[in-house]
Amino acid sequence: MNTDWPYLEIHQSRTHEPSPYELKLAATLEEVFTKVGSELADVVRGLNDRQVHAPDGTPWTEESFTAEMHRLGA
Repeated sequence: MNTDWPYLEIHQSRTHEPSPYELKLAATLEEVFTKVGSELADVVRGLNDRQVHAPDGTPWTEESFTAEMHRLGA
């Protein structure tokens, strides 16, 4: 078995330390994926139900969540 394959270290592609907003969003997403579901509508509903809103303070929509994930590089 070849064990010399390149691999990505967990923080290798990071350009900065996560902000408090990013840390809170990540933790809440983990909870939502575990307890609510992983479909886009489930994720948006789960975030809004937990009062973790978009960066501008408004509730998430499917469009705003998708745009934010693109911005964050997820």
